[in-house]
Amino acid sequence: MNAQPLPAPLLQVTALSKSYPAPGTTVQALRGVDLQVSHGEFVALMGPSGSGKSTLLQLVAGLDRPTSGEIVLDGQRIDVLSEGRRAVLRRTHVGFVFQSFNLISNLTVADNVELPALLAGYSPGEARQRSGQLLTELGIKDRAQHVPAHLSGGEQQRVAIARALINRPHLLLADEPTGNLNSQETSDVMALLRQYHTQGQTILLVSHDARVAASADRVLYMRDGQIYDEARMERAHDSRFVLSRLIQMEP
Repeated sequence: MNAQPLPAPLLQVTALSKSYPAPGTTVQALRGVDLQVSHGEFVALMGPSGSGKSTLLQLVAGLDRPTSGEIVLDGQRIDVLSEGRRAVLRRTHVGFVFQSFNLISNLTVADNVELPALLAGYSPGEARQRSGQLLTELGIKDRAQHVPAHLSGGEQQRVAIARALINRPHLLLADEPTGNLNSQETSDVMALLRQYHTQGQTILLVSHDARVAASADRVLYMRDGQIYDEARMERAHDSRFVLSRLIQMEP
């Protein structure tokens, strides 16, 4: 009997490099990174500041172009697309959660969440329905008519997660999503991300915090623009094992 071919990964990054000009030199942010993320997988990137984690996430999101290498998302090579085509892809295939929330200050919570759906071509009624459902799931429906300044950090990040999920992205990217939150807010936000992961959402998350990264199925450790270690969380029920393995990955 012939073996069934393995499904193609949702995300395939091959030999990815990124350099930036600097006075008298060139900064190598990424140095030949290879990465695969399967459908429904939760992958975390750890590493010190300047290791290339956020640069990698921005390239995967199509927010910038690599110097060399390839990025294939859901069967489509995105590193060769124009800025306009990359913007369309971000609206339809990718959701992005930022550390600093990046909410529009003069819009209500509901309007912030609905905006990406409207930009993607959904009707106002459909955008409103999706927004209401997400805000209810995230426990902040009662804050729908407030502006971001009237919300706590944890509430603002819930709004940012709702905004990232409203177009039902194939891939959810999260760049230090708990970096501006206290310990209880961090716990709440990670519980929400785990909940959506159990429902099938694919997640690629950047964090410097081993306790946050321990929520993932697989953790990759970056240093000097390269991935140099990996931990699979087969024993994720054993938090002591997970944390000790991640701490060992750090230099």
